[in-house]
Amino acid sequence: MHDLSLNILGSEWIIIAFVAIILLLGTNRLPELSRKLGKAVGEYNKTKNVVQSGFQHATTGYNVSVQGPVQTERQKLEMIAKSLGIDFLNKSDEELRNIITSKMGRQNQEQGSNYPA
Repeated sequence: MHDLSLNILGSEWIIIAFVAIILLLGTNRLPELSRKLGKAVGEYNKTKNVVQSGFQHATTGYNVSVQGPVQTERQKLEMIAKSLGIDFLNKSDEELRNIITSKMGRQNQEQGSNYPA
């Protein structure tokens, strides 16, 4: 038996798609389509950069280093508390959560005031 399927690789699909678009839309509408596509890609890149800079700005000041897998919730709380300079000895899990939340919230508010309007 012969295999009659097309053996087309990645770059050939781009050429086939481009030819199909030209046949469907004609050459008159191609510049308009390419402008719209360019605007869409530009908006995507702009939004991606805004989101990335937002994440970078939001995580600035937090230096949580993970040495290995965290087995329990308590280990996770102690690791975060240690990275924030919080004394975690003789504190319950709930007390640690509250202290971590308040400290991180305070740092976010301080950093938030540095955001450009």
